[in-house]
Amino acid sequence: MGVSVDKALVDALLKTAPTPERDEPTRDAAAVIPLRKASRTVSDWANVARNEARGAQTLEALAAAIRAFDGSALKATCEQAVVCDGVLGASLMVIGEGPGAEEDRRGLPFVGRAGQLLDKMLAAIGRSRAENVFITNVNYWRPGGNRNPEPDELAVCRPFVDRMIELAQPKLIIAAGGVPAVSLLASKDGIMKLRGNEYAYSTPDGFKVPIIPILHPAYLLRRPQDKSRAWRDLMLIEKRLAELEG
Repeated sequence: MGVSVDKALVDALLKTAPTPERDEPTRDAAAVIPLRKASRTVSDWANVARNEARGAQTLEALAAAIRAFDGSALKATCEQAVVCDGVLGASLMVIGEGPGAEEDRRGLPFVGRAGQLLDKMLAAIGRSRAENVFITNVNYWRPGGNRNPEPDELAVCRPFVDRMIELAQPKLIIAAGGVPAVSLLASKDGIMKLRGNEYAYSTPDGFKVPIIPILHPAYLLRRPQDKSRAWRDLMLIEKRLAELEG
């Protein structure tokens, strides 16, 4: 396909290993914390987020608005907001689902075991958060019980996500895992159907960018037998980036 990727490196990093602690959130009904009711609804908080996001003209201003935002009850149960990492303006943007324990502690996305694998996968196609990748999430606060974020929790973050895409101006987005893929694409399909395909995405203000969903790195740590799928997705991503950057 005219793509230069270090296949030996990808195969090596995805070989079967002892099952790690989970980096990808799981369902835990007992740990679900509903959004604070008070006097504002989810729709009200989404409008607050939309106004704050539109007013942010720089990444620094947007990050400050996210950290000051009180519309998600998750904020009260975690250490800090986990906003972004990497190079603003990079052609490749990775969007994950939200912070885990290590991310919450350090304040950076994808720094646990799954993040370390993501870094190796990106390195196999010549990409790095230190040089040419920008990384963020669809939810900025760690959910309790290591679960997936709830729809309402995603809804109040969405205006910030769209504004971050507009500020970053990527040429291609990787949706890492089912939660960001389904959320961004408003799809009824799961990640196994979505992965490895390109989809058109447009923010409410009209910025257009292609999205390619991939399997979450934490899933690959648990199921290294699916490394062939990850390999094909990486080849597609490298090929499309070469075309888009060309």
